Amino acid sequence: MKTVPSKPHSRPSGPRRPRGKNGGGSKRFNNRHVRGPSPKPLRTSGMATLKETELVTLPPIDADTIRIIPLGGVEEVGRNMLAVEIPEGIIISDAGFQFMSEEEAPGIDYVLPNTRYLEANKDRILALFITHGHLDHIGGIPYLIDRIGNPPIYTQYLTSLMIKKRQEEFPHLPEIQMNVVDAGGRVQLMAKNGGNPVTVKTFPVTHSIPDSMGLSIATKHGNVVISGDLKLEHVDGEPTDEEKKVWGGIGKEKNILFVVDSTNAERDGFSIPETRVYKTLEEIISQAQGRLIIGLFASNFHRMIHIIETAEKLGKKVVTEGRSVKTNIEISERGDFFKPKPGTIIPAEQICDYAPDKIVIIATGAQGEEQAALMRIATGRHKTIKFTQRDTIVLSSSVIPGNEVSVQKLKDNLYRHGLNIVHYRSSDVHSTGHGNTGELVWMREQVKPTFMMPAYGFHSMIRCHANAHIKSGYPKENIILPDNGMIIEIKNGTELSIRKDRVPSGPMMVDGFSIGDMQEIVIRDRQSLAKDGMFVIIATVNIRTGQLKKSPDIISRGFVYIRESQSLFSETRVLIKKTVEDLTQGMNPIDLEYVKNNLTDTVERYLLQKTSKRPMVIPVLIGV
Repeated sequence: MKTVPSKPHSRPSGPRRPRGKNGGGSKRFNNRHVRGPSPKPLRTSGMATLKETELVTLPPIDADTIRIIPLGGVEEVGRNMLAVEIPEGIIISDAGFQFMSEEEAPGIDYVLPNTRYLEANKDRILALFITHGHLDHIGGIPYLIDRIGNPPIYTQYLTSLMIKKRQEEFPHLPEIQMNVVDAGGRVQLMAKNGGNPVTVKTFPVTHSIPDSMGLSIATKHGNVVISGDLKLEHVDGEPTDEEKKVWGGIGKEKNILFVVDSTNAERDGFSIPETRVYKTLEEIISQAQGRLIIGLFASNFHRMIHIIETAEKLGKKVVTEGRSVKTNIEISERGDFFKPKPGTIIPAEQICDYAPDKIVIIATGAQGEEQAALMRIATGRHKTIKFTQRDTIVLSSSVIPGNEVSVQKLKDNLYRHGLNIVHYRSSDVHSTGHGNTGELVWMREQVKPTFMMPAYGFHSMIRCHANAHIKSGYPKENIILPDNGMIIEIKNGTELSIRKDRVPSGPMMVDGFSIGDMQEIVIRDRQSLAKDGMFVIIATVNIRTGQLKKSPDIISRGFVYIRESQSLFSETRVLIKKTVEDLTQGMNPIDLEYVKNNLTDTVERYLLQKTSKRPMVIPVLIGV
């Protein structure tokens, strides 16, 4: 007896693993490797060896040329990685990941930058610099660092703590080479070609997380300045003295390229300063008549710390709800950025021990995540906290594009409790961490670069960013509109060219415990299964006569409700029997593979005609 299954289709993934989100002056950090629970090792799919067709062999660059290669983050928000290649070696800025929606890529946990070019040239990598601790800049490190030769990492103190915290979840990986730097300092990197050391200067930038920095990479003909994520601290559109000092200092040197954040470049003018948000939140906390529940991004350290400090001053108790909030407070304390007074932060079980107006709850889930704290409280699934009509909810975050439906669902569930809700459209309770075009143009005017490249954003953001500079008088021909994998070369600091060839840039995916190329056929099959389900046919065929031994079995999942579709299944069984026996009539020997392929097409057409659905049809023919 032999079994002929259908050609391999991707199978639907099993239960999803939870997605983890981490979501002042520098101090030395003890580079001790802390081991936590040991997860299964990540498996590599298609990344262990580089195929010849995937390699791009570029000629060595001469002493007067630099290459800029964006490997991720210039066609999307997330998975940021930029390579700067000079004769002395390669310097990498950031290694983030991107979250994917279930609609785009069912079953995919994260999407990574494509590092094939770096893997092929890892012997030339000098260092990996991390501008700040958000996941779209550090999230890819555990998945990629070993593939690119485990180069030394340079970053500021808080970011080093956050990277180390994530590495605890991957104890099977080699220990990373962490180097803590000060913003405003400089790093000397030994050249791979035996030349002079390469100098990389760091400078502080304003963002929604402490210890954010930009980079200035010195080359023969001038500096490559990389902003990281940033905004300006200003008063009514006038940058503060500290901002003027930092950016004025950068502009005193010769800068040939400015790579700068575009995330908020679709908005003109200047963003709301964080100081205004602090003032608004202070007023809300002091005036709250009942419990106050504040939903925010856990990665917004400054705001979270300010809320706790304000509550302390007013004699209020703070409850933290959500793993990422608790983790980031722990990191803040570990790094001596913030230490709450004993008794300020209390467990949720003690809420009833205090008057309602003495309670402030900081919670995750302002984007409407189903399992986050706010949604669980709103839907009555939280073990301890139940809403009352005296409670006030503050959604201290904007709506991330793509989360509109989830946020609306959250607001609907909150309003069912008769609560008072304050959000960023009704009050100044949120400020972006990314500069508007007024801030970006001001920065570029201080840096005075020969060329500039908008980065960190969708193409629409990059295009709007470029247009803002053109309107301000900057030469259009000196603006680079990048795509992932683009190879940009600048010779003598003045001659810009874009190579026709590109390095591999297709996104890499983290799928459970595997990492590999974004396989379109796998994603397409998962989308098909999610949309129309599957239809499995199991039939036993007499290999001498071609007759079916019995009526075929049908297994259907996610297609139609079986109890209400018995007639459809009966008619399909008749069609299957007739199709198999007609195809095998006169066939000697019987080719079950040929029969299977034709049966698939016939049943697919029939089910589409009857139901207007296209389930995945998988026939299994057993010859006896």
